[in-house]
Amino acid sequence: MFDLLFQSKQELLGTPHRPLKQDRVLAAIDVGTNSIHMAVVRVQPEIPAFTIIAREKNTVRLGNRDLRTGRLTPEAMDRALSALRRCQEIAKALNAEETVATATSAVREAPNGHLFLQQVEAKLGLVIDLISGSEEARRIYLGVLSGMEFNGQPHAIIDIGGGSTELILGDGHEPRSLSSTKVGAVRLTAELVHTDPISNSEFNYLQAYVRGMMERGAEDLCAHLRPGELPRLVGTSGTIETLATIHARERLGLVPASLNGYQFSLKDLRELVHRLRRLSYAERSALPGMSDRRAEIIVAGALILQETMALLGLEQITICERALREGIVVDWMLTHGLIEDRLRYQGSVRQRSVLKTAHKYQVNLRHSEQVTQFALALFDQTQGILHDWGEEERELLWASAVLHNCGHFVSHADHHKHSYYLIRHGELLGYTDVEIETIANLARYHRKGGPNKKHESYRSIDSKKHRKVVEQLSSLLPLAVALDRRQIGAISQVCCDFSVQLNEMQLCLKASDPADDCELELWSLDQKKGSFEAAFGLKLLPLLVTSSQPI
Repeated sequence: MFDLLFQSKQELLGTPHRPLKQDRVLAAIDVGTNSIHMAVVRVQPEIPAFTIIAREKNTVRLGNRDLRTGRLTPEAMDRALSALRRCQEIAKALNAEETVATATSAVREAPNGHLFLQQVEAKLGLVIDLISGSEEARRIYLGVLSGMEFNGQPHAIIDIGGGSTELILGDGHEPRSLSSTKVGAVRLTAELVHTDPISNSEFNYLQAYVRGMMERGAEDLCAHLRPGELPRLVGTSGTIETLATIHARERLGLVPASLNGYQFSLKDLRELVHRLRRLSYAERSALPGMSDRRAEIIVAGALILQETMALLGLEQITICERALREGIVVDWMLTHGLIEDRLRYQGSVRQRSVLKTAHKYQVNLRHSEQVTQFALALFDQTQGILHDWGEEERELLWASAVLHNCGHFVSHADHHKHSYYLIRHGELLGYTDVEIETIANLARYHRKGGPNKKHESYRSIDSKKHRKVVEQLSSLLPLAVALDRRQIGAISQVCCDFSVQLNEMQLCLKASDPADDCELELWSLDQKKGSFEAAFGLKLLPLLVTSSQPI
């Protein structure tokens, strides 16, 4: 049934876009806890590959939040807005056709994080996608895969950010383990380091805290190793690259033009941490290759790496200069159908994540498949007449149709509300925060009325566009559910026929069994059609036809 549902979904969504011949220029922005990074790339669809033509980095410290409230400070938000404006100017100068921006830990956790994203959109016209920790880890994996050959061998990836640390296990195919832990260089420094140089007591507490926090992620990664496997450890992020720079300068007398593939040992790292902890901020800043901003947080960042390597039992780390920004690019290429062979398995990550969630919550897949077919048929036949939504919105409707009944896993009573909660907090991979919120809301309104501003779930959608998506497309799902009311496939086909003069739409229904009057389906349609009529301002008239009649 899983295969059947997946195949049906592929057929209903249609084939992906064919790669365009000409090169395309894309800007990818990572709004992190410590810095805002941008990579401008030239995408070559025919290979397919991309080349980085410009990089930009601004240390804005969004993670320096109000310690009492956890809110992003006005000063940090102003710094971020200025940095994003500069990124836009650079991207425009390089003729980027699109800018894809992603926000992570600091914005994700701040009570006013969504307000900040709204301000950015209002002032700069830039839409920033907020992603979960698991999705961040997945995109880091994509970025590393784009710059390093795995040859089918297991690789453990660690990315140390300002507010979180991601651990990933993969062998070049689907990631086996994705974890994100609220341990980052900026966060730990702000919360736990108050002496300069760091005192023995603070250092010992910091070390114990890091080890305790990283233990679960390390255990999960190790649990996904097969007997006898010893993964290669790959490190990304500014903290690890800075440590590699110091190591190379001291051991080789120079820093390689590219750190990609550079290696150092846990033994050397321990020696470096031992020296860094004894230096003051001014002394750390004076080290060659150490920026003032990095000097503030390097001790905490280095300790995260040291303790994680020890927990994993890995003695050596290899540097990869590609990470989240490049992963954003790869994900964009996948979404736009520009990758067909390498990483092909990742192209269906959204579908597989939805189906995995459906399986987890014991969804009746036969019924979901029927509802999905009806919902997409209604979408397609009303497109360009009642709405102008495209393929992206169609896929959100597909996901909500598959998962609309997952709330039964909790309870039949108010299961639509339970569906919202399970979808909203299930961290579907491949989707942004606002897309997950949209899917959850669409599922929530498959029963008992449409969107209402009094509903907290509906108010949680930041994007005006996605609120409109919910307002309109949420009215299709109740009709689709009604069409399979008995869950026996009583209706085999639907056809929409419009009368502009009478401002009405006739919904022709073909019964699977000519002897079946489909009385319950027709009754259910009559009960559910109100939200559809209100959303589109027309009258809905169901009509049952026999199998011998054309439809």
